[in-house]
Amino acid sequence: MDQFPSTTIFPDTTDDLSMQMAVIWGQIKAPLIVPLLKLAVVVCLIMSVILFIERVYMGIVIALVKLFGRKPDKRFKWEAIKDDVELGNSAYPMVLVQIPMYNEREVYQLSIGAACGLSWPSDRIVIQVLDDSTDPTIKDMVELECQRWASKGINIKYEIRDNRNGYKAGALKEGMKHSYVKHCDYVVIFDADFQPEPDFLWRTIPFLVHNPELALVQARWKFVNADECLMTRMQEMSLDYHFTVEQEVGSSTYSFFGFNGTAGVWRISALNEAGGWKDRTTVEDMDLAVRASLKGWKFLYLGSLKVKNELPSTLKAYRYQQHRWSCGPANLFRKMVMEIIKNKKVSTWKKVHVIYSFFVVRKLVAHIVTFIFYCVILPATVLVPEVEVPKWGAVYIPSIITILNAVGTPRSFHLLVFWILFENVMSLHRTKATFIGLLEAGRVNEWIVTEKLGDAHKSKAAAKAPRKPRFRFGERLHVLELSVGAYLFFCGCYDVVFGKNHYFIYLFAQAIAFFIMGFGYVGTIVPNS
Repeated sequence: MDQFPSTTIFPDTTDDLSMQMAVIWGQIKAPLIVPLLKLAVVVCLIMSVILFIERVYMGIVIALVKLFGRKPDKRFKWEAIKDDVELGNSAYPMVLVQIPMYNEREVYQLSIGAACGLSWPSDRIVIQVLDDSTDPTIKDMVELECQRWASKGINIKYEIRDNRNGYKAGALKEGMKHSYVKHCDYVVIFDADFQPEPDFLWRTIPFLVHNPELALVQARWKFVNADECLMTRMQEMSLDYHFTVEQEVGSSTYSFFGFNGTAGVWRISALNEAGGWKDRTTVEDMDLAVRASLKGWKFLYLGSLKVKNELPSTLKAYRYQQHRWSCGPANLFRKMVMEIIKNKKVSTWKKVHVIYSFFVVRKLVAHIVTFIFYCVILPATVLVPEVEVPKWGAVYIPSIITILNAVGTPRSFHLLVFWILFENVMSLHRTKATFIGLLEAGRVNEWIVTEKLGDAHKSKAAAKAPRKPRFRFGERLHVLELSVGAYLFFCGCYDVVFGKNHYFIYLFAQAIAFFIMGFGYVGTIVPNS
């Protein structure tokens, strides 16, 4: 029997499909894709320039502050509180220390112990542990720890409630309702993993006592586990810029800076005047700071006063934290922008600073342009060579912004490339969270407490050293990261074959970063029990 050619019986449908796709692409490319991509490039370049100007401005101001700026005790009056024979300890203001916590098995002893170790007249301080724990075992442990300190003569109160309404804001608000709080002048807040030094109050309270216009004194964070893994080093670089530059500039220019939610001292009268704690967003700290600022109160940042705390060292915990930190400010901006505009107590300059610099540039533009431009639009121009990104926008501006961001952590300058790739991956989640906040979508009020490991995972790992930890693959698989990684890898391959700008060097590196985080191979990996 004669054999028929295979092409007769099985036509090459693959070639036909490829040709059809090529025809369709050619038909929509010129009239639709190219103009839209050109518009997207222009918008992204404008946002890049906005971010660039903000970073350069901050860089210039912080340089001037470091060279010529006056220290906090020169800008605001600071005198040690002196003993008064007649008044005795009554000469010292009454201080409330609040420690909100939720199932903090690994760190509750550290935070309670550090708070009870604060140096201050014992009859002029109240330690208030606000325990929202849902695990009865942990609740019992926390209560016993409070009783142990109470037996040593510490004025410590263990407070619980029958719900978690409002999460942290709800707990802090409820804590302020107790009768003994009425006698307090100032409130200090420490999250469950924060460990202040004994002299914390001696260094902060005098500023509030001698400067009635001050509402808040904010200390800096010091990360005890920054060297735990590469992910914690990356976080340290980002947060050090925030503390070294953003907070310092805001404080030194008498403008607005955000309360960090912990390691700060509030004047209770200012807190009450601003409306107290509100749980309308997941950034109750920023909400309070904006409202207090609009009332005309001033804030002081003490960069020299550092409080030890822990960075999230697992990818899961860090993703949840970044969702809250990105979604909350965007949602707060949506809720407060008109209130800020209509406010008559502060200057127009301050309102512009809060809306434009603090919210629009740092909380919206910074997240959106990082992901949309460098992980979506720039790779897309490889597939559409008719659209070009000028070298100043693709190389020079991001390079300068990156170097300016690195000034906060000189010891990690050699990790700059890894930091860029890591931040670009995380910008995916920050951008998604930002849009959720702006649109008030499903997860807008999601609050998941950041997991703290303390030293627990080290002891567990040592105890289980002979065993190889087993993981559930599905728990570590992140589809969004893998999808973006595949897109970048495809664009990189296309650029190798057809491109001329050598973007493939960046595209392959960024794709690998997305794949690594997509498969969960970053951060501290805690074995399943």
